[in-house]
Amino acid sequence: MSTKQKLVKGVRNVLPASAVQKVEEVYRRGRIKLISARYGNPAKGLKVIAVTGTNGKTTTVCYINEILKESGLKTAMFSTAVIEVAGKRQINDLNATVADTARMQQFFRDAKKAEVDYVILEITSHALHQHKLDGVPIEVAVMTNLTQDHLDYHKTMQAYAEAKGMLFARDPKFIVLNRDDEWFDFFDQFPASALKMTYGEHEEAEAKIDYVKLYKKGSEATLLIDHQTKLHLATALPGKYNVYNMSAAASVAYLLGIKLTDIVEGIANLEGVPGRFERVAEGLAYDVIVDYAHTPDALEKLLEAAKSVTKNRVILVFGATGDRDKGKRPLMGEIAARLADRIILTDEESYNEDPKQIRDQVRDGIERANGNGKLTEIADRREAIEKALSIAKKDDTILITGMGHEQYRIVNGEKLPWNDGDVVRQILIKG
Repeated sequence: MSTKQKLVKGVRNVLPASAVQKVEEVYRRGRIKLISARYGNPAKGLKVIAVTGTNGKTTTVCYINEILKESGLKTAMFSTAVIEVAGKRQINDLNATVADTARMQQFFRDAKKAEVDYVILEITSHALHQHKLDGVPIEVAVMTNLTQDHLDYHKTMQAYAEAKGMLFARDPKFIVLNRDDEWFDFFDQFPASALKMTYGEHEEAEAKIDYVKLYKKGSEATLLIDHQTKLHLATALPGKYNVYNMSAAASVAYLLGIKLTDIVEGIANLEGVPGRFERVAEGLAYDVIVDYAHTPDALEKLLEAAKSVTKNRVILVFGATGDRDKGKRPLMGEIAARLADRIILTDEESYNEDPKQIRDQVRDGIERANGNGKLTEIADRREAIEKALSIAKKDDTILITGMGHEQYRIVNGEKLPWNDGDVVRQILIKG
C-alpha cells in the first residue's frame, strides 16, 4: 500500500463519513484546478458535447462524431471504445471511459492544438461525482437512459441519478433527453434556460421515432421533428436500442443547425463501433458477436436484438465483473435464462473478488428463472468461448458479452492481455 493510500485509509478511520466526503471533495476540486492550470487550462473555449447515461453512450458519441465530420466540421472524441482527434483514431485501451485528469487535459490540449470545432465526450457518473471535468464548458448535454448500474458506488438509484444530473446543472446551452426513459421527469428539471429537445416514441417527443424497421445487419427509422420535418435514417448497426442512439445523435445535430442531408449521411457513415454488436468472424454458417453489454438493461436489449435476427439459437457466453454492483448479477442471470437458448457462464474480470462467488451470484438468477437446463458453467473464458464455437450450428448466433473492445482483463488483481474478438479468431484459426 502506498503512502497516499495509507494516509487516505487513516483519515477514513478517524473521521465520520460526512467529513471524509467533504475532505475528498475539497481535495478533488483542488487537484483538478491544479492539473488543469499546469496544462494551461486547455478546455477553456472548447465547444463540448457531453453524452451521459447507463447504456448507449459510446455509440451515440460515435454517431455525433460522424455527423459533424460529414458536415465539414473538425472534431475530437473521447469514448470508452475510441479516442479520435482531427481524424486520427486509436482504440481506447485505458479500461476507463473518462481517463485520469492528466490524460484528459492532454486530450483537451491536443484538441485545442488541432483547432477542432467540437469535442464530443462520453461522461460517467463517477467522473461527474468526482469533479473530473470541472472547468470544462458544456455546449450540449445528452442523456441516453438510466437503468441499474454502479450501485456499489452510488448505493441508490436516486444518488446515481443525482450524480448524472450534475452534468445538466452546469447550464449547458442545449439539452437532449430520452422522452421514453423512466427517469425523464428527473432530468427534465435541468435547467429552464437551456434549449431542450426530447426524442423517442412518446407522442410528446420533439424528435418522434415514427417508424422502425430492423434487419440482421442494420436498422431504419423515420424521425418526425416538431411534427413537420421528416428524417429518414438508415444505419449499419442493428437493434432497436441503436435506433434510440442514432435518434439522440440526430437530435443533437438538429439543435446545432446541421443540414438534414449531413445528418442522414453521417448516421449512414458509422459502419460499426468496436465491441458493440461487433461481428468478429465472417464466412461461417453462424454469427459470432462481441458486445460490451454489462448491465441488466444492456444485456436484455442485446439478447432481444439478437433473437429478432437469428433463425436458430442464441448462445450466450457471459459472466459479471468483480468489485462492482453485486445486485445486478442475479438480474442478469434471470435475463439470460429468459432470453438465451444456451448459456455458458464464465469468468469476466474478477479484479480482487473470488470469481467463483461472482459466478454463483449470476447462477442464482439463472436458477431462479428455471434456466438450469440451458446452463453450462466453464470458469476459463477461453474454454467457454471454445465450447460455444464447438456447439454452434447453422443459423445460430453466439453472443460473447461483457468485455467488448477491451484489450486486457484484471484477474486476481493482475492485468492480463485479452480481447474477446482476438480470442475467437485465434480459436477459429487453430481449429
